Amino acid sequence: MRWINWIGALLFVAASVAGAGEVRVERFAVPAGAHPHDIAPASEPGGPVWYTAQRQGALGVLDPATGKTRHIPLGRGSAPHGVIVGPDGAPWITDSGLNAIVRVDPRSFEVTRYPLPEGGYANLNTAAFDGRGILWFTGQSGIYGRLDTRTGAVQVFDAPRGRGPYGITATPGGEIYYASLAGSHIARIDTQTGKAEVIEPPTPNQGARRVWSDSKGWIWVSEWNSGQLSRFDPKTREWRAWRVPGDGPKPYAVYVDARDHVWVSDFGANAMHRFDPASERFETFPSPDSNAAIRQILGRRGEVWAPESGTDHLTVYRTD
Repeated sequence: MRWINWIGALLFVAASVAGAGEVRVERFAVPAGAHPHDIAPASEPGGPVWYTAQRQGALGVLDPATGKTRHIPLGRGSAPHGVIVGPDGAPWITDSGLNAIVRVDPRSFEVTRYPLPEGGYANLNTAAFDGRGILWFTGQSGIYGRLDTRTGAVQVFDAPRGRGPYGITATPGGEIYYASLAGSHIARIDTQTGKAEVIEPPTPNQGARRVWSDSKGWIWVSEWNSGQLSRFDPKTREWRAWRVPGDGPKPYAVYVDARDHVWVSDFGANAMHRFDPASERFETFPSPDSNAAIRQILGRRGEVWAPESGTDHLTVYRTD
């Protein structure tokens, strides 16, 4: 399959938060109709950027140096949702259409599928690797599970409160937490036993959608219903929350960069926000097109990447 050159416009924005430094924003167009849902840059600077082309049943890869893209078909019926880069350097995909975890070789583009055990549609969402190299994943139908990538064994668990498991993250210590959108809570998974412990945020019906850990192991949560960014300290069990700017915020995804700045995608403001926990101030980067619908955020040193599923673009916020 040929690479396609879809170079997008460049947009430069100066940061307004004191001490945060300048942020340069660059956008790349991807093939029309790709509907990029989640994104995962390779760890090496300048390396490929992977994204799920959800409506085309493919994994996309962008070369940020040239703007060229390539789509790797994942199989008939595919509807990929999440993608992360594993310890092996390969993209790992939660494919709700295939009801399977999918690995794509980063060099040969060979596709390997790990189907879930029989038992119904999981509505797979996102994944994270724990400290032992086990892949954990969520399914909104009311499950979470794990894949031993060495043996290929897949195990599925019923979520303690049924429907809702959505975002998932690993702490620096290798612990796993997920967010339940329908259940309005987060949960910590015991990676030895597989049991999930429900942790209640103080705001009822807040719609915890995605989670991310900072360098201290604190868990940051984007609250879709309440319009808040919240934080849970596992050591003290204390919560804090901040209202996202704007009249009707709808925080979708959250990501913490190497400087412990917290990035939040906001459907309500059609923007990306950066939050500095030290100053407790937000900085907003509006999307140049309407209905950008940024669904996931991931990054690497000096770069924060986001897919605009509503405009068929990928955006990078350069912070170095």
